[in-house]
Amino acid sequence: MRIIFFMKEQEVLNILHEILPNGYLKITQKGIDQDGRNFCNTEIYHKQLSVLPYAASVAGVAIRPTKEGVIKHKALSAMEDQTNMQLDQIRQQIELLARQAQEIRKRKELSMMIYEAKLTFKPQIGHVYHLYEKKDGTHMLSLVAPQEWGNGGPFKQFVASVKLLADHTWVELS
Repeated sequence: MRIIFFMKEQEVLNILHEILPNGYLKITQKGIDQDGRNFCNTEIYHKQLSVLPYAASVAGVAIRPTKEGVIKHKALSAMEDQTNMQLDQIRQQIELLARQAQEIRKRKELSMMIYEAKLTFKPQIGHVYHLYEKKDGTHMLSLVAPQEWGNGGPFKQFVASVKLLADHTWVELS
């Protein structure tokens, strides 16, 4: 079954309902959203026609749910809910791991920049230091905070306040 909606003689939504050979219902929506962009959504429903309390077509007779159909429907619904919940948990874990990997990558890049910078002292774990870019493009680690310098200091720019961690990586302080 296809339903087409028009606005000012332009097709804005085309909905196609199909019953697949396995008994699933496929709904495809194609159209133009409020911002004028084309979209296409496809949804497949596993709900079997044998559990519908009404006819699936205009000419059909009323369908009475069978015990087998009700059992399958409940099992499919429970399975879908459980697998969707598990997939959502895995997605959240993947996003957390991606954020953690991004933070480690940033720490590594910052640490490489600091270890390539000029160090005139031995940094202590857990202490806060300040990274500056010099006028020649090199970097320097300093004990002096940006607000402690008079007239902005002898540097091109302040890069970040940093802290040395126990694993000898550096983390940027906000």
